[in-house]
Amino acid sequence: MKFGVVGSTGTAAQAVDLAVTAEESGWDGYFTWDGISVGPLDTWDPWAVLAAAAVRTERITLGAMVFALPRRRPWVVARQALTVDHLSGGRLVLPVGIGAVDDAAFRGVVGEATTARERAERLDDALAVLDLAATGETFSYRGHHLEVSDMTILPRPVQRPRVPVWVVGAFPSERSMGRAARWDGVVVQLRGDRAMDTPTPDDVAQICAWVAEHRERREGAGPFEVVVQGVLPDAPADASALCRELSDAGATWWVESRWDHGDLGPREAFDALEARTRQGPPLQ
Repeated sequence: MKFGVVGSTGTAAQAVDLAVTAEESGWDGYFTWDGISVGPLDTWDPWAVLAAAAVRTERITLGAMVFALPRRRPWVVARQALTVDHLSGGRLVLPVGIGAVDDAAFRGVVGEATTARERAERLDDALAVLDLAATGETFSYRGHHLEVSDMTILPRPVQRPRVPVWVVGAFPSERSMGRAARWDGVVVQLRGDRAMDTPTPDDVAQICAWVAEHRERREGAGPFEVVVQGVLPDAPADASALCRELSDAGATWWVESRWDHGDLGPREAFDALEARTRQGPPLQ
């Protein structure tokens, strides 16, 4: 299992510095996040952070948890993604989802999609455009909400057939999981009353079994990633034990996602996140 960490707090410069710290401390991935107007939180453009991190790191996988594609123009995302993919030498991944309506970039803008159904339809449109754009060929597309004619985006990404896409899958929703199974990985989320819970090893085993049964292999596709995010126990032995159980259940990534910083101020919250990052991932 691989390990990533989310830069959930800090200034723009600190967000980039944390990617360097994560690489130096043995983490496999560094993830920023994609929000615009989320309460009193400072938010930075994820593509600017990732571009800067790409040129200051050499090994670590880069991404964001997660890109809210329904409020983004997918042809612009295609250009942003291939740019970071080239800057990093092929180290970008695209975790994507329908977005959260508590971001005022959804609920505070007239005309933006706010229902889960429309956001899901727009996500499907965006994913289709990203897939076509990565070919480097001229393409057209007609979907639920988008119609694109005779577009060509060059150059192609470094990675083939494209930058890997990890889709949020709300288990056990057949539609949500089915969407994730069509791409390169699932960012695991539970549905309903357990939506905010960290998936257990039993949950992960059920999800992996579902994917094995329903996923159709695409020609040239790489491994399918099962991505779990949460906060590991503070005790190293407990963290290692949990990770072994998750790995045995089929998880391929753990992403340390510390969103709740309690009563800490911005400086103290970043210091705590940086200290945790310097500790490195747990031993398996």
